[in-house]
Amino acid sequence: MNKSYRYISISHKTANTKEREKYHISEEEKEQLSNVLSTSFKDITGLFILATCNRTEIYFESVSTKSITIIDFLIDFKSIKNTASEKSLFLSSDDTELSIKHLLEVSSGLESLVFGDAEIISQIKKAHQFSMAHKLQGSLLERSLQAVFKTHKRISNETDFRDGTTSVAYKSLKVIRQSFDKDLVKSVNILFIGAGDIVKQLFKYNSKFNYNNIYISNRSEEKAIILSQTNNCKTYPWANVISNNFDDFDVIISAASNCPNLIKNISNVDKKILLIDLAVPCNIEKTLAQNNKIIFHDLDSISVELEETKEHRLAATDQVNLIISEEIEAYKEWLEGAPLRALLAELKISINNKVKTYFETKIEEPNIKLVTNQVMKKVMANHEFSIDSIDLDELISEEIASLNA
Repeated sequence: MNKSYRYISISHKTANTKEREKYHISEEEKEQLSNVLSTSFKDITGLFILATCNRTEIYFESVSTKSITIIDFLIDFKSIKNTASEKSLFLSSDDTELSIKHLLEVSSGLESLVFGDAEIISQIKKAHQFSMAHKLQGSLLERSLQAVFKTHKRISNETDFRDGTTSVAYKSLKVIRQSFDKDLVKSVNILFIGAGDIVKQLFKYNSKFNYNNIYISNRSEEKAIILSQTNNCKTYPWANVISNNFDDFDVIISAASNCPNLIKNISNVDKKILLIDLAVPCNIEKTLAQNNKIIFHDLDSISVELEETKEHRLAATDQVNLIISEEIEAYKEWLEGAPLRALLAELKISINNKVKTYFETKIEEPNIKLVTNQVMKKVMANHEFSIDSIDLDELISEEIASLNA
């Protein structure tokens, strides 16, 4: 039976932050989930798990296991009550073409909460590396990711879709400037919590804002020290974060993984405080926003603000969709040629085994390879993908004779 390329997805398009954070998959869970999926569903030969702040998606290739089965499996894996309303939070498909189309739209940024977000491609590369490291890449999956990287390159080179900045990290730093008086903004004390990609982006984009009083805190003190030394800032003890001791800070941007409700209390509310939560699950207790001295943003609200370059990118959307359509057609052509490639691979193995019987030692391996390739060329030139033993012996004898001439 033929394999199909399938996917399931929960994202900002189908669920709010609270709903989708229940299905966020940490790096530790990704190991466990991939192992259990591979063990439980033997027909799954390719597996790709994409877990970002705004989406959790599983792409897989299988003969019979359907996407609804994997939705049920993930709900149970997360120990969530399996109801019709939970299932309705997911998009899915068992159609190979629709699945590759969805992946290309996601990877291009068309489906991002921040329209055109380019950060998604680095997250896809990281997920791809995980699949390769765990030998989870099947032929359909691997080809789809080649299409993703080619599409990304074409969009960057052939359109204006990547022009402008739509990073949540960039926007968060801009919100600081918008929230404080111009004369005071350079002197505000800022705390970054976490040491992952988002915090690294905060440091990267700070070159455009030049905030001076930045501190960093992280569970791993070693990672915090490395980032502080690289970016010329100070570290802040993790124990102080755990105890919610933030009296000295005017701005807290939190992006620590797997730290739900890390920040529950802000004691010093006599001054304006800006809290920005860029984590999934959320780091900051949302009830803190009820205090009129606290300005609160999360991923959803910070992304809504990112409209500056959207119109420019919308103008390039038709070009992006055309590129995606062309890459889908290329994928379909590759897919249609799969049976012939499999037949030719089997034929080459058969010819190679036959050629080996004409040579006495493995030392002659280069000649074996040369004769095999020459015979394959003649077979393909004549479009004779099925050849009897006598004809094959004649072709091999001719090539060996020309080799010795």
